[in-house]
Amino acid sequence: MFPSLLYAHREKNQPKEISASASHITILHTSDIHGQVKAHDEFFWEENNVVFRKRGGFAHLKTMISELRKQNPNSLLFDCGDCLQGSAIAALSKGEAMIPLLNNLGYDVMLPGNWEVVYGKKKMVSDMSACKAAKVCSNMYHEQTNEFIFPPYQICLVGHIKVGVIGFTDPNTPIRQSPAYSYGIKFSEPEKNMAEYIKMLEETEHCDLIIALTHLGMAQQIHLSNQSYAKGLSYILGGDTHERIRKPLEGKFAKVMEPGAFASFIGKLDLIIEGGEIKEESYQLLEVDPEKYEADEEMLELVHKAYQPYHKEITKTIGKTNTPLYRNFVLETPVDNLITDALMWQAKPDIALSNGFRFCPPLVPDKKTGVAKITKEYLWNMLPVDAEVKMGEVTGQQLRDWLEKEIENVFSKDATKHFGGWLIRFQGMKIKFKIEDDFGKRLQEVIINGERVDPKKTYTILACEREGDAESVLCRIQDVRNNRRLGYSLYSVIEEYLGAHPTVSPRIEGRVVATDAPATLLTQWTGTNYEFR
Repeated sequence: MFPSLLYAHREKNQPKEISASASHITILHTSDIHGQVKAHDEFFWEENNVVFRKRGGFAHLKTMISELRKQNPNSLLFDCGDCLQGSAIAALSKGEAMIPLLNNLGYDVMLPGNWEVVYGKKKMVSDMSACKAAKVCSNMYHEQTNEFIFPPYQICLVGHIKVGVIGFTDPNTPIRQSPAYSYGIKFSEPEKNMAEYIKMLEETEHCDLIIALTHLGMAQQIHLSNQSYAKGLSYILGGDTHERIRKPLEGKFAKVMEPGAFASFIGKLDLIIEGGEIKEESYQLLEVDPEKYEADEEMLELVHKAYQPYHKEITKTIGKTNTPLYRNFVLETPVDNLITDALMWQAKPDIALSNGFRFCPPLVPDKKTGVAKITKEYLWNMLPVDAEVKMGEVTGQQLRDWLEKEIENVFSKDATKHFGGWLIRFQGMKIKFKIEDDFGKRLQEVIINGERVDPKKTYTILACEREGDAESVLCRIQDVRNNRRLGYSLYSVIEEYLGAHPTVSPRIEGRVVATDAPATLLTQWTGTNYEFR
């Protein structure tokens, strides 16, 4: 059994302008930090153009959180997952470098995301346990015992208000990532027990407010907000798709927020609660602006210590770019064009593939020199693991069937079928499709080596090995023939490519064309007034 009241939180200090019987609480929300602890170039979309600004950095985030807590001591700080992986210091330390920094920020509750499993179950539990924040996840279990890995709910007492928190992470984690990462872990769908825990928090624990922390992606979070088993929730504070929801998206039973990524933003939800009812609500997505928030000295020192063991190696320059590197568009990105160009150069397959990862902050050329240095650290930002390169053979029909499924994963009209990152990326192939068509009927054209794909012809494909996949599986393509490991890693390929091409200029080239969406598409879910910016 888990304790029904985990801890009491913050002093009872209410703003003067509200009645004595009402409480003003503030909920602060981050997600998808992906180990990014320094200020960095951040992508913005303004007036149909890409704009870059410096944002983020834990030292600036700490100052910002401290100021927000001073404004309202009755504040809670939550994170919705993917903190411990996605950067050099995070990956090389298996998450450990992040723990003192997260503890210094003072999170109240944390949810494990799909990338928290990358180091294996035992290490995930160890890292998450070292974080002082309470943990929550009601759909992640020990496979052998069927017991919860983390508590299914938490209760925070803030001011006069009792806040119930339940958590859900993506049940598709073993499919969308290397299956071996999830060995020993079992996942369930939110509908299995969401209603049960909402009822418990309402009727047994008598919570004034019930929220869900989720790492499911915007489409599934909006879907969740409209399901009857979510009745009783007020808010879904989400993550996974790195969306920047600046105005809460309203579902039938709950409102949905998602606060961007890379510690560049923090969601701020202010509530006036009286008699168990929300009387007033105000939400802002705040930017972590280094020019507005001075660096916290204590956090600066912690970041320095986190980097110290790796600094010499990861700051080595391995190449340069004179065009910005970023990964924000759903269909095609400069980062993945660089990766697949390198794979094509090294092994000469018909098609080189790169998974549709989202994470990786931009890298922008200096205005004076016209170039940006690509370091080993940035290589870790681009790719989560240094996987072995693998080649195999498939027919044109297999490629078409696989592409239809990959497009469905991103653009399905059924939100529950969305999973993983953006569209698969590639070199050696061009495709044209229509998003709004039905599954299996979207592809209009597939061109390989300048010719229309021949369903009966055999093509060589190149991708990275996913630990735990069957030998005949490559990049989620089933029944691949003549699979063979090539004896070198993805990182070594990119380093050799940059050695031979010291300055690169990756751009969007039209490798992917959606006839009903622009090449600059920034979100996969339609049907709301939401716009990424």
